[in-house]
Amino acid sequence: MNSQAALLASLIGAVEAGQTAALCIVLATRGSTPQSPGAMLLLHGDGRMEGTIGGGCVEAEVRKRALAMLAERRSGTAEFKLNHDYGWDDGLICGGQMDVAVVPVFEAGALGPFREAVARLAGQYAADLPIRLEHEGRPVEYRLHLEATPTLLIAGAGHVGAELARLAVGLDYRTVVIDDRADLLSPERLPPPIEGLTGDIAEVLRGWPIDANTYVVIVTRGHRHDEQALHAVVDSPARYLGMIGSRRKIQVIFDDLAELGVDRDRLERVHSPIGLAIGAITVPEIAVSIAAELTQVRRERGAKPVTGPFEISASS
Repeated sequence: MNSQAALLASLIGAVEAGQTAALCIVLATRGSTPQSPGAMLLLHGDGRMEGTIGGGCVEAEVRKRALAMLAERRSGTAEFKLNHDYGWDDGLICGGQMDVAVVPVFEAGALGPFREAVARLAGQYAADLPIRLEHEGRPVEYRLHLEATPTLLIAGAGHVGAELARLAVGLDYRTVVIDDRADLLSPERLPPPIEGLTGDIAEVLRGWPIDANTYVVIVTRGHRHDEQALHAVVDSPARYLGMIGSRRKIQVIFDDLAELGVDRDRLERVHSPIGLAIGAITVPEIAVSIAAELTQVRRERGAKPVTGPFEISASS
């Protein structure tokens, strides 16, 4: 379950248990801000917080206002200017502005849209969550777009593959590691929710339902395995294909695949050498450079996180 789904599931659980909670969502930003539109924070009625909208000072003020709205049983929006008003005590003087929605939820009967969003995210589908609140005395609706959880296929469970897998879990990927060495896929080495698949790497990749929300990282133990793995996925619609290796090794593999009939245009989309050029040397640094490149590709395009406001009738 990704972090957005987990936050919504916590909201559902709290309300079903007879508690109150408020979902706080960044609707829009201007200038420099610690978080972007779509960032969420869940405030429980007892004051506990989950998630973040960025920055201790602004979160403290959001918490204060949201608790007041919970007590008054009302929703609304608040504008925060990130200057000395909220930054004097910890240096959060970004200079930007954030519009934050505060949406209290009191009754289980209001949980339908949240349950539907969690179910869609659990099935690795995108979800659009309607957010209704009062704005300047009238009801309006925003729509929060929640992206489908991407799948990261890591071909190779060696040092780099394992390090990247552990890192990717915290970045909200469904993380699957493939290797023909079962001992490297043990839960002790790759703990849940990392998934391990034992088998011929190329065959497993060839049989996987790769789509445009799949990222493939090839970090096997040798030239032959890398080439076979890349051959298995190079014509797939994967959002990202990356392969580790020196420029010389990469060129040899590309030439081999071209001789086998692979279009050069397909090879040019492969990120190789893999990872952003941060001067990485150690295994953790290499994993960070790969994760950074995955994030860069992931954030290049996508649906607008928040749309609205849309006018709605008071009775709808």
